[in-house]
Amino acid sequence: MTPDEFEKAYIAQGTVTIDVRSADEYAQGHLYHAINIDWQKNGFIDEISKLVNKDMTLAIYCRSGKRSAAAAEALSDAGYKVINLVGGYTAWAEAGKISNTYQVEYIPSGGGSDPLVITLIKHGSIELSYKGYSIQVDPVSGYGKNTDFSKEFPKADAILITHEHGDHLDKNAILALSSDKTEILLNAKSQQQIGFGRILANGDHFTLSPVGIIVEAVPAYNTTAGREQFHPKGNGNGYLIHFWGTLSAYVAGDTEDIPEMVDIPKMRQNMRISVAFLPVNQPYTMTVDQCVNAARMVNPEVLIPYHFSQTDLSGLADRLPEMKVLLRDMQ
Repeated sequence: MTPDEFEKAYIAQGTVTIDVRSADEYAQGHLYHAINIDWQKNGFIDEISKLVNKDMTLAIYCRSGKRSAAAAEALSDAGYKVINLVGGYTAWAEAGKISNTYQVEYIPSGGGSDPLVITLIKHGSIELSYKGYSIQVDPVSGYGKNTDFSKEFPKADAILITHEHGDHLDKNAILALSSDKTEILLNAKSQQQIGFGRILANGDHFTLSPVGIIVEAVPAYNTTAGREQFHPKGNGNGYLIHFWGTLSAYVAGDTEDIPEMVDIPKMRQNMRISVAFLPVNQPYTMTVDQCVNAARMVNPEVLIPYHFSQTDLSGLADRLPEMKVLLRDMQ
């Protein structure tokens, strides 16, 4: 497919986008929502089979189209439906299509449905996408890495803001991502600062129409003596997001290991949370020990620490063998 044809196909439901170049090439820039599985490494098809089933369409590309053509032939022989980008990433860039440099993770949903696509932007900024519906959480342009949301991402269908601190609330980023159809959900103090959006307090929920994704606002606050002023109880939100069936995500916001976390799985009828994002940025959020305790209360299938600054997380996975821990660049 040409870049224009490929763009329409790869954003469609039931399509998974795979960059078959090397990790170094991928890090220099890749298609929005593309995961990286190197064609030239052993176990290429096995890696793909762990993420997607053969009901999904694979949209693949490389630098110029040669490696992806070979990969497409092998995948087709293995029973996958495959589309290949003619001219590869070079043609895509020359056509001025959306690309960025952020790590992408896929969380399988099971049952043959679309995976949850996670873009790990930086610090507290992430994007969650399901069936092409984009939810941006705490988008901030200038904190750490510079992010040009107007060029690196399409318009969001929904934007969730956990609280009003400058590393989580950026009016310009919100405006860059907003269309007249974008739902903006946020806590009261954030709404007071920017002057628009739908307020959710702890315990409130909202259904994103027409897709039926349910967003529940849950507590997020400090408990350690002397830290309460950073994130007082009742102000900020975490968010539990129900996508489909058993597929869900918990974005904790700025919080410590509060007792309410034990109720998070109960809000899913005791179904396991698919992925949890927990902050590990002492003294403002959690210590590593607190993160371990919080993870055991929430008990997600996948844990992605975020908002961790310079905190050493090297031993975290060994302490939580009951779940998959993904340590990614979230400085």
